[in-house]
Amino acid sequence: MNERFKASSLKNPMFPDEVIFGEKGVTFKVRKMFSSTDNFVFYNDISGVELETGVMFATIRIIPRMRPEIIMNNFSKADAKRVKELILQHVRN
Repeated sequence: MNERFKASSLKNPMFPDEVIFGEKGVTFKVRKMFSSTDNFVFYNDISGVELETGVMFATIRIIPRMRPEIIMNNFSKADAKRVKELILQHVRN
């Protein structure tokens, strides 16, 4: 499974955040103007996923075990819900 989701280019056309699903985990690319951060998290290391939705866009908050949370902005609400569903499908309780 190699699904990929990009944040909306309306609010940040040059540097959209990205979520990439792999076989063993998820890569979260958080981009800023002069830097970017790639965080790979194994599915079993994810303890929670939270969504904060607005009128048009959503923020995805990933809560890994033993690491700081990862916050990704400006995803469509549909993509954010799909990201949460896919992560929760792979996380083992």
